[in-house]
Amino acid sequence: MQSVLEKLGIAGENPGVFCGEWRGGGGKIDKISPIDGRKLASVQTASGDDYDTAIARAQEAFLKWRTTPGPVRGETVRRLGNGLREMKHALGQLVTLETGKIIAEGEGEVQEMIDICDFAVGQSRMLYGLTIQSERKSHRLMEQWHPLGVVAVITAFNFPVAVWSWNAALAAVCGDATVWKASEKTPLTAIAVTKIAERVCRETGADPAIFTLLMGDRKTVGQKLSADRRIPLISATGSVQMGVHVAQTVHGRLGRTIMELGGNNALIVAPSADIEMATQSIFFGAVGTAGQRCTSTRRVIMHESIADKVRKKLLTAYKSLRIGDPLDRKTMMGPLIDKNAVDLVQHSIQRLKDEGGEVLYGGKRLEGEQYAGGCYMTPCLANAKSDFEIVCHETFGPLLYLLTYRDFDEAIAINNGVPQGLTSAIFTNDMREAEKFLSAVGSDCGIANVNTGTSGAEIGGAFGGENPLTQASSPPQDGLAVASLFVERASCPVFASTQVGTPARLNSQDACVTPWSA
Repeated sequence: MQSVLEKLGIAGENPGVFCGEWRGGGGKIDKISPIDGRKLASVQTASGDDYDTAIARAQEAFLKWRTTPGPVRGETVRRLGNGLREMKHALGQLVTLETGKIIAEGEGEVQEMIDICDFAVGQSRMLYGLTIQSERKSHRLMEQWHPLGVVAVITAFNFPVAVWSWNAALAAVCGDATVWKASEKTPLTAIAVTKIAERVCRETGADPAIFTLLMGDRKTVGQKLSADRRIPLISATGSVQMGVHVAQTVHGRLGRTIMELGGNNALIVAPSADIEMATQSIFFGAVGTAGQRCTSTRRVIMHESIADKVRKKLLTAYKSLRIGDPLDRKTMMGPLIDKNAVDLVQHSIQRLKDEGGEVLYGGKRLEGEQYAGGCYMTPCLANAKSDFEIVCHETFGPLLYLLTYRDFDEAIAINNGVPQGLTSAIFTNDMREAEKFLSAVGSDCGIANVNTGTSGAEIGGAFGGENPLTQASSPPQDGLAVASLFVERASCPVFASTQVGTPARLNSQDACVTPWSA
């Protein structure tokens, strides 16, 4: 553990604010690993003065960065990706130490950062704009994209670094500076990544404050970012409650938001499905990251004719699950983020029982020397009904509800019958069912998978949903749509003639006579 921290520049005591220099005059966070309850390191958070200094420096950095050509900005992001490649294993280990996700997932998250850097580099030469045919003689009409400003990124513990990279890499090639408020539950990964970004910026000559970091609590940092008129865009990932507060504040000052909040993701298993393939996808979707992904599978909607077969296969998989040290590559599920997370899942299990649900397996807190952190539990598999109140609520942990349906329209209705709508999936070999699931009368989620599970998403596709408790849209990562988020648009009519130009929507004979043409 110590060698990993040292390799990434993490000391026993660390300043949690970076704005071209490292500082921190606020309270202290002691980061405890959920793996074994040991203290990893301490972080000094931002004070009010640190906040003011950091935003001022980010603005200063932006004013210089916006004049840097797009492909040159892309070179800095390319080198950032290479810096992450060099530290992939160590960073992956640190993600695991802080979050408890298994090492394969920790390294996978770092790979996602690398991939989005590669994607953003390509975008740096594709910030095109438009030339539009004008209705007026001797006029040319252009649409240009200019850098937006200082963008704030608020991230959650479950993907402590990948979500920052989705935003920061794309914002950087668009000419913006970013201010990162990382989760207080995962401060060390944020510091490690920022140190890599700092080194890269110093090598390329960019102002390192384009990647500003502000570790701090909701009041000192979060609320100030939301209310700060110097920040035109807030990208926030977290709870619905957090999203409501951020949206009300930011939209109250006519700012922009990108938010990814809730997911209560369902997977339909049709009679024609490959049951083996479906159950494998359900299993990983439910227990991966200990059920703490926004895209985790929370509901399985099985046709009643195959329900018993699916239950049996899932029970076999759950009973064989290896839970323990996530740094051991044989482990399939590590701890939850903290003891409170286990308590919340167990509270949901009790609510399920109170509503008449049946626990088929798991749901117990694990104790003993190998579970010393107190954050381990067996994943829970339960029979439920779609109209249970708890089923319509997102429980952020390894709790999977098994539901049944009779006809396909009922399956679609159950899939869409919750207020969260991030991702969904169907396993079927009936093309008509697959096409209906993908159509306007099918899944209402932002992501609709066919014969693949709900968990995860690929670089290059839009990630988000539009249901009331999701309201999500991360960078759509698909060419010009990227620019629409991180830039401001300018329409530019250009008149090229020695004659007086005609105002738009007026014919020349109707135009007012100007004083100098008399």
